[in-house]
Amino acid sequence: MNEAVQQISDLRAFAGVALRRQGVVGAVAPSSRSLARALTAVVPTTGPAVIVELGPGTGAISEAIRERLAPGSRQLAVEIDPGMVAHLRRARPWLDVLQGDAARLGALLAGRGVSRVDAVISTLPWTLLPEDAQESILGEVGRVLRPAGAFTTVTYLPAVPLARARRFRRRLRAAFDEVLTTGPVWRNVPPGLAYVCRRPVDHG
Repeated sequence: MNEAVQQISDLRAFAGVALRRQGVVGAVAPSSRSLARALTAVVPTTGPAVIVELGPGTGAISEAIRERLAPGSRQLAVEIDPGMVAHLRRARPWLDVLQGDAARLGALLAGRGVSRVDAVISTLPWTLLPEDAQESILGEVGRVLRPAGAFTTVTYLPAVPLARARRFRRRLRAAFDEVLTTGPVWRNVPPGLAYVCRRPVDHG
């Protein structure tokens, strides 16, 4: 599938899920290459690695992950929407797509024989998720990350001042010892910021 045809296919798939799941899709267009580069900077480029993506959507970030990965690596993606799962499996057959809820990340990965990962990359619409779901997903991310692993996610600039976004930032800082902000990434619709999180807090 050439790039132009791929882009048209991705836009159709994105529009379809946006119409089906209004109020759940946080972006208004697939992620740009600029945002993809910001989110995937934590992906190791040498040696085999295991990378998981949460909410891959049409696969724009998936492509950027694939470009960085060294031979022998594994790339998995967790997607809840059945229509988007079908699109990803058709358009990107090299991607191991797990259909399910990111709040069950550990169980989903265990089904693929994976217990630990080197990085988790997310474009989930955090401010649209219930706060208990946010807690569950961040807890799962912390449990599957290797000690030197990293978690990156995005927030969109229009949402930054909102109370729900501020609470999510506090939740990130409670879940990880280190939370850095990169950006803003202006070449995205809407513009966004990337959070880079390391060293999950041990609440045990």
